Amino acid sequence: MSLSTIQTSIEISQPGAPEVLIPVSRPVPKPTDSQVLIKVAAAGINRPDVFQRKGFYPAPPGVTDIPGLEVSGTVVATGARVEDWLIGDPVCALLPGGGYAEYAVAEQSLCLPVPANLSLTDAAALPETCFTVWHNLFERAELQAGEWLLVHGGSSGIGTTAIQMASALGVNVIATAGSDEKCAVCEELGAVRAINYNREDFVEVCQALTGAGVNVILDMVGGDYVQKNFSACAPKARMISIAFLRGSQVQVDLMPLMLKQLVLTGSTLRSQPLENKARIAAGVESQVWPLIAEGKFKPIIHCSFALAQASEGHALMESNQHIGKILLIN
Repeated sequence: MSLSTIQTSIEISQPGAPEVLIPVSRPVPKPTDSQVLIKVAAAGINRPDVFQRKGFYPAPPGVTDIPGLEVSGTVVATGARVEDWLIGDPVCALLPGGGYAEYAVAEQSLCLPVPANLSLTDAAALPETCFTVWHNLFERAELQAGEWLLVHGGSSGIGTTAIQMASALGVNVIATAGSDEKCAVCEELGAVRAINYNREDFVEVCQALTGAGVNVILDMVGGDYVQKNFSACAPKARMISIAFLRGSQVQVDLMPLMLKQLVLTGSTLRSQPLENKARIAAGVESQVWPLIAEGKFKPIIHCSFALAQASEGHALMESNQHIGKILLIN
């Protein structure tokens, strides 16, 4: 089978609003010895893509400027040292960039098989959120069955993944969201309680539910939530910051951190060494993929857009009206 040499990709013409995302013609990338070339069926839209579009999250050195951190599709070419995948294999993959395109290259160690009970396109919603949640909650925070987890942004792609994954593994989950509709979805997905932060104080609800406070917090909000998180925590709780939608520069009283012996940490996925991401991929496949096979976890897809409509997908994400993931379809 002869492959195309030119493809349609989505380019960030300049930092700015969603309209700066424009379709362009680019060469089809060539896989290195350890990479596969994927004919992309779908790509996930993620918050880091929005930050990159605005000029706040540039691609790492040596990585394409085309946005897109996760795809699903079919392997159409393999590098000389690729042993895990064959041409024709359906895969989903974590990328450092390049997903908003008809073809993308991925490291063989960051590709995962498409679960048997998921469509090829829906599998594009898995890598970024599953890698992020598994690494932060179960590797960094060492979340255990029976503990209490507070997930901020519970109706987001990360949030819906964290609720399902944690509850399936025996964790008691509390989530925050911005509407009663979103809260209802969080509870349908397994949250013991969802808190509408526009009407309720999540600190008061967490303390009332748990008695002592929550054991782990997954926070993508930042800003004034940082101080409130301290108050919501039980002694020796772990707080994981993965984004700062309300800002990363905050003035806080750190005394509760010391008195409660709290741990405050954070991480990004994109900049981690390949060996770290490969380890996370192995953990996701061995621990999370069985949950999908058992029907205990599935990606929540809000809607899909054609690749050329990437700007509309970004506008929807920034409106915060979606629940779950937004996909771009080829």
